[in-house]
Amino acid sequence: MLLNDSITYPESDGRPMADNTEQFRWIVYLKENLEWLFAADPAVFVAGDLLWYPIEGKDKLCQAPDVLVAFGRAKGRRGSYRQWLEGNIPPQVVIEVISPGNTIPEMTRKFQFYERYGVEEYYLYDPDRGSLDGFIRQDEGLVPLETVEGWVSPRLGIHFLLTGGGELQILRPDGQPFESFQVLAERAEQERQRAEQERQRAEQERQRAEQERQRAERLAERLRQLGIDPDSPGE
Repeated sequence: MLLNDSITYPESDGRPMADNTEQFRWIVYLKENLEWLFAADPAVFVAGDLLWYPIEGKDKLCQAPDVLVAFGRAKGRRGSYRQWLEGNIPPQVVIEVISPGNTIPEMTRKFQFYERYGVEEYYLYDPDRGSLDGFIRQDEGLVPLETVEGWVSPRLGIHFLLTGGGELQILRPDGQPFESFQVLAERAEQERQRAEQERQRAEQERQRAEQERQRAERLAERLRQLGIDPDSPGE
């Protein structure tokens, strides 16, 4: 049966992406690093705060995970993640960053939504409490991990770590850490300065070589004035 084509699926639930700067920082950190991790794979879609509609025709049934990863889906712009337009593939990985404004009933509803509609890995990080929880799908439900410390995501291949102060650290599959935009920007600036220094050194070498060439030409001209051919082989 064809559903009504006039149904509108809002691209916003009217709520802010984050409740505070700390939550926003972590959402951006996770989303951008995951995009970087899968930048070379055209069939991995990563998004932040994007409404996910699992069932066609149910425009009120949705959630906006802080970060979602969908394997088998092409990169590109989307106003929302409408699952029936995505090969009926749900996001396999969801990450939520908890803020003081998140209530227990709200997080319970989110958990039930993700469990019911096919999320395979679900992670919750609370930067204020310094806690990290994870759930993995077994059979038909999401089962809590005994500990996420040192856990390697089956889908993402990343390592989850917590410092003694409860700061989340994530290592890429090659062991390199996820990095903030500030760190990346500082490294880019260092590379720019290094490239500029190399350019200046190359220019100085070019100028020195040009000066040597001109000096050699002047010497050759002086020898010609003295009746000596500078190009003839010596005896």
